[in-house]
Amino acid sequence: MALTLRQLQIFLAVADTGSTSAAAGQIALSQSATSAALNELETLLGAQLFDRVGKRLVLNDNGRLLLPQARQMRDAAASIERQFAGADPSVPVSLQMGASATIGIYLLPQILAQAAQQYGRSIPQVTIANTADIAAAVAAFKVDIGLIEGPCHEAGLLVEPWLTDQMLIVAAPTHPLAQLRHLLSFAELNQAGWLLREAGSGTREAVEQALVPYLHYLRAAGEFSNSEAIKYGAAAGLGIACLSRVVVADLLASGQLVELDTMLPPLERNFYLIRQSKKILSPRLTGFLELCRHASRMAA
Repeated sequence: MALTLRQLQIFLAVADTGSTSAAAGQIALSQSATSAALNELETLLGAQLFDRVGKRLVLNDNGRLLLPQARQMRDAAASIERQFAGADPSVPVSLQMGASATIGIYLLPQILAQAAQQYGRSIPQVTIANTADIAAAVAAFKVDIGLIEGPCHEAGLLVEPWLTDQMLIVAAPTHPLAQLRHLLSFAELNQAGWLLREAGSGTREAVEQALVPYLHYLRAAGEFSNSEAIKYGAAAGLGIACLSRVVVADLLASGQLVELDTMLPPLERNFYLIRQSKKILSPRLTGFLELCRHASRMAA
């Protein structure tokens, strides 16, 4: 026979109340069931836990030895119950999430700050990679949810639009196109050297979807694995770039980059929240999803 949590709960109730009848009322059992469970525990441990003093049961040395351990086990079990009920903000949030680079660097920290306020110090563990890698990780159950910058091509995922992002074409103030005082034509943009993200990047796919219908193709002056490198490469005069406004806002404000006025229509793309269609939503995951959706509503 194995030791059970129920036996320890009964032991603690008897220790608190001093009798099996009072303990039975505390734990909603009959007196006979309470007495039987206590006898089973003493038989299992091979030791009496109480001295019988008249009608009272008083902890003996064996009982006093067991008491703190029994309380620890009872409290640990209660903590587990609260954790999976999402009721204990001090319990770590064991969530894994993935985010593509622009979201992970510029947008996610604010959401994590809100999660920290709600869940204490415990926030999800975050993997930052390009859109294709994050979608693959979600599909393989390696992360619980993903926030991505481009269309999702993985099967079996639930995809919901999250935020709308504005894209800008930027260059260094000294770039030849920045010196022109007219709306840049498609031909002028077509001849420019573009700084691009790597294949598989959501930003790369969004840029190509937005520009190729008008420019037919983009002359690559350089390819980089993150938007920060593109931003500073453009500021250094290596080429022009099409990047999220949130990425370039600081260098636009400082004058290291300028927005190019073109004949193109406004450039926008969607960010998406993705998760596995077969993923079981825990209360904590549901809560974090709602935080993400709330951030989307606030930005609208």
